[in-house]
Amino acid sequence: MLYTPLAQPNRASRFQLNFSPLERGLFNPNLFNPLKNTFNTWYDKKMRATPELSEETDRIEEYLDNIKTIAIVGISRNRHKDSHHVGRYLQKAGYTIYPVNPGADEILGVKAYPDLESIPGDVDAVDIFVKPEAVPDVVDAALEVNPKVIWLQLGTGTHPGEVEKARQKGVTIVQNRCIKVDHQFLIRDRDESNKN
Repeated sequence: MLYTPLAQPNRASRFQLNFSPLERGLFNPNLFNPLKNTFNTWYDKKMRATPELSEETDRIEEYLDNIKTIAIVGISRNRHKDSHHVGRYLQKAGYTIYPVNPGADEILGVKAYPDLESIPGDVDAVDIFVKPEAVPDVVDAALEVNPKVIWLQLGTGTHPGEVEKARQKGVTIVQNRCIKVDHQFLIRDRDESNKN
């Protein structure tokens, strides 16, 4: 790596970093990115630790490949909140999002809805960011719009009764996983690898 003085230094820096192609990882970005490989190893160890988890992870990959629209219940207008960050990520990943927040008219440049039944289009997935005690009511509302999958985000608790209720209606509930994290490791990394 070379430090080259800039002809006209700006406020941020008097030097410009010049990386060699090897340092930039142009030949194989994954080969020269130990942090990415570390996180991929962590994800694989955690999400494929047992045959059951591995099977669940495969199903999640299939869902993420096939869903197009995601209603995000409890998404915040505050860009510093996890729900907002996840919504922005999913939107940039190409999904159509439906923000569900009765206190907002618009979130992430998209019309917000007061509840799930107000959404005019089909909903493939419902991603839930609410307190654990509110989950049963939101799952009931979600089952009314007939999604393929209901996602209980990290922090919403474990709800075996809701899982069984959804299973009886042919809907899968994913618990204790983050849709953004799963997408990053299962879909985004795979698609980036296929481009190289």
